[in-house]
Amino acid sequence: MKKTLLSATIGAAVLGAASAASAATLDDVKAKGFVQCVVNTGLAGFSAPDASGNWTGFDVDYCRAIAAAIFNDPSKVKFTPTTAQTRFTALQSGEGDVMFRNTTWTINRDTALGLNFRTVNYYDGQGFMVPKSLNVKSALELSGAAVCVQSGTTTELNLADYFKANNLQYNPVVFEKLPEVNAAYQEGRCDVYTTDQSGLYSIRLSLSNPDEHMVLPEIISKEPLGPAVRQGDDQWFDIVSWSHYALVQAEEFGITQANVDEMKNSENPEIRRLLGVEADSKIGTDLGLGNDWAYNIIKHVGNYGEVFERNIGMSTPLKIERGLNALWTDGGLQYAMPIR
Repeated sequence: MKKTLLSATIGAAVLGAASAASAATLDDVKAKGFVQCVVNTGLAGFSAPDASGNWTGFDVDYCRAIAAAIFNDPSKVKFTPTTAQTRFTALQSGEGDVMFRNTTWTINRDTALGLNFRTVNYYDGQGFMVPKSLNVKSALELSGAAVCVQSGTTTELNLADYFKANNLQYNPVVFEKLPEVNAAYQEGRCDVYTTDQSGLYSIRLSLSNPDEHMVLPEIISKEPLGPAVRQGDDQWFDIVSWSHYALVQAEEFGITQANVDEMKNSENPEIRRLLGVEADSKIGTDLGLGNDWAYNIIKHVGNYGEVFERNIGMSTPLKIERGLNALWTDGGLQYAMPIR
């Protein structure tokens, strides 16, 4: 009986989410005058507010790109900070229009939660951080360790799988909120910290003595991170997806925030089509946007490479290399679908 009631409750929640989305999210966004974006409560380089409440980061720039595409104004966005436990509920219930929150695309999340994923804006993988004083060089040396991990994440599940597969023992130290996990590791309540490797680089910088900690070389999972929207509104789903592809395509074409106006004069019809100036360009019509939506994204936010380098790249304290997030032409996985 309990199982039946639980299934009915979840089913009702998912149906409700789909119904909410079917009410034309774009119209709702235009009516209220801003995009409501579900983000992390604070992860350096990805989404974090400063002392004045101004949000910056890789995920934040994606939120601003959506606002630029719709309003030609990247400031027309508000943020809903969430924990790993509350993020899906916030999106399902309509507290946000879209979620950019270092969230892994999995079959369960894509089918059972009333949500849709399509694009991957950051290819990541789970890793481990340890104090250098622990004198370990590999995750295979961690048997018996106490491991700090956040609940409600794929990280928690991958951790169990990895240790079981390698016949290792561990003691999980589990917390719901990221600041709680960070504090526990800083205070020495666990020997190891595990999360997505990009997160480890960010968290390491927040420690009192970052140089005393190291990220181990093992990547134990695939963590394709990307946006999610509620099911039931294909137009909104398309706007979010193609905004990512526009950022990537702009980098492929060498279009930047600085030269986008000049590039409007290009003789390349693909570039002109992306920027909405080719005679047959109707790239905005089916999205319910103006044909200059991609131009507006690039003008206000830049291309994918600029977003990456500005927030988390080698010129930032995180110093994350492009790796799998390089363009496909440079040996990476970032690849834009044809915009035509």
